[in-house]
Amino acid sequence: MIACVFTLGCKLNEVESASLAQGLKERGYDVIYYPAYADLYILNTCAVTKEAERKSRQAVTRLRRYNPAAKIIVCGCASQHDPKAFAKNDALVYGTAHKGDILESLTKSGIVLGTEEAFSPMPAPARAGTRAFLRVQDGCNRFCSYCLIPYLRGRSRSRRADEIVNEAKACSAKEIVLTGIDLSSYRDGETDLCGLVEKLKDVPARFRFGSLEAGVIDERLLETMRAAENFTEHFHLSLQSGSNAVLRAMNRKYTREEFLEKCALIYQFFPEAAITTDVIVGFPTETEEDFLQTVDLAEKVGFSRVHIFPYSPREGTNAAKLPDLSAEVKHDRADRLRRITVEIATRYIEKYIGREVEVLFEDLGGYTRNYIRVYADGAREGELCRVRLIRPFGDGAKGEIIG
Repeated sequence: MIACVFTLGCKLNEVESASLAQGLKERGYDVIYYPAYADLYILNTCAVTKEAERKSRQAVTRLRRYNPAAKIIVCGCASQHDPKAFAKNDALVYGTAHKGDILESLTKSGIVLGTEEAFSPMPAPARAGTRAFLRVQDGCNRFCSYCLIPYLRGRSRSRRADEIVNEAKACSAKEIVLTGIDLSSYRDGETDLCGLVEKLKDVPARFRFGSLEAGVIDERLLETMRAAENFTEHFHLSLQSGSNAVLRAMNRKYTREEFLEKCALIYQFFPEAAITTDVIVGFPTETEEDFLQTVDLAEKVGFSRVHIFPYSPREGTNAAKLPDLSAEVKHDRADRLRRITVEIATRYIEKYIGREVEVLFEDLGGYTRNYIRVYADGAREGELCRVRLIRPFGDGAKGEIIG
């Protein structure tokens, strides 16, 4: 029996899909992760944008073509948002809640929606080789004005710290990425994010956070990370806009000045840190001046990588009630910011040309501790090597292995 587990969306979806795949393997299935003939399909969907939802709906039709008689199970944010759009052809629709129960329901059909108040257990993913993503938190309490996720994923809830430590030790990966919808809100009793870093300091792997909010950055967290030594010098801080007026309209709980202060604090503790971010351009209230403030902030921080998204209105959010900007304006600003941030990222990489760095190689390339993508001839997956960086190359740098 062949099962296809096909995933759209965020890293947390990928982690959950890996858990489902492991459960299927334990039940005797051969598992593939790309659209092809299979006896069972599990589709993990995304609703962060209208385009993501459209692709999720199209994926059901696409998978059905490979085997019209196969069972299809749909889960994730898009199916939570619009379950009827997926409840066709005897599909089983699960939404975001109780994904751990999916494997006990392979013969059922219909819509099974719900909400979760506690952290939902799922099968442990297979033992990892190079890099593993470890799910430590789910849900969100922030209610940014443009975002549906708190309505679809539910309130913030955290995994028990002892379970996280045990899974980190068992997965045997050389690098572990801690993931969640709002990782900054992690709390297990008295253990907050800083306490989790302390508990993971003796795990023989290097760690990085998937994404953090600026508000969680303080001297206590940074000092704990520095003392632990196995946490990398890479911080993904969600920005969304460099304009205070837009941040207020987005219901983001910081100012541009506070964001810059947090970045300065990171550089104080980790002078060679990489700071990456997400930016939404073309929010309904964003003026050209607001956009230029985002450009200015990007220059001041010196981001090593920026993910740029044109604003996508989501029905049911407060921002969707505002008059939308034209697609031309949104795409123009996205293109302009993309060109500028590529130049900023290249300047960051150029600082390391000629230097020796530690690189953990994966399939086609690898990453330094501060998240520079490195390509080197002769590199093999899973190797941790000393590499001299030669020149900027593609989305990173070309290097030569020296040890």
